[in-house]
Amino acid sequence: MLLEQIIDIIESVAPRRQQEEWDNSGLQVGDSSRDIHSVLLTVDVSEAVVAEAVKEGCDMILSHHPLLFHGLKHLTGSTPQERCVAEAIRHNIAIYSAHTSLDKALRGVSGRMAEQLGLQEIRILVPSPDDPNIGLGVTGNLPKPVHWSAWLRLVEQVFGAPYIRYTEPVRPTVSRVALCGGAGAEFIPDAIAAGADTYLSADMKYHDMQAAAGLIMAVDIDHWVSEHFTRDIFAELLRGKVDVRIAQADASPIHVL
Repeated sequence: MLLEQIIDIIESVAPRRQQEEWDNSGLQVGDSSRDIHSVLLTVDVSEAVVAEAVKEGCDMILSHHPLLFHGLKHLTGSTPQERCVAEAIRHNIAIYSAHTSLDKALRGVSGRMAEQLGLQEIRILVPSPDDPNIGLGVTGNLPKPVHWSAWLRLVEQVFGAPYIRYTEPVRPTVSRVALCGGAGAEFIPDAIAAGADTYLSADMKYHDMQAAAGLIMAVDIDHWVSEHFTRDIFAELLRGKVDVRIAQADASPIHVL
């Protein structure tokens, strides 16, 4: 397929126009008119992932997190980002990222998290003013209430979470859930307003969780862990059209002792 055709498929689900203003979703490296035969799927574009794409002969890397957030002033190989760009250009590997464009899709990052947890009646937590099906985070209901400790074990199992941080539960059971993939501490008040028993996200600071205590059970997991299902979303969009592979080198940069 042409790269521009692949981009059209991705943007049919995650239109670039709906990304946050500060974001840099879209084509990072490459010519949209070139042919693509094999795509490597990843959350992050790292040097190890680029090396894997080279080794496996992939024409394209499709990531959730953009490689480039700010303009490069030189390509001297002095930073990992510069080395990734240079190596991609050297081996004619295109790089495309769908970040908040995918975060804000109902069946995007947070929606997929909710589906994996078995939530029902999934709705956007913080909808855009123009469309209730576009926005950040989601809410949903468990098929039946579960004890809060069983809820935490479910989160651990579904995401393969190496750690879970949480505040004291406000109720003995969990039935209504709010969540947001990636860093979503700012939406704790929205989760409370939505009547959720618990709010699941990543990168919550001490004071975020302190503010939630007594109002909602805030549950914090690793950022990468919360978003690794993005690779499955990409695979489902492209499988049968081009060869797709999930990057084996893609992993959370955070290790837990």
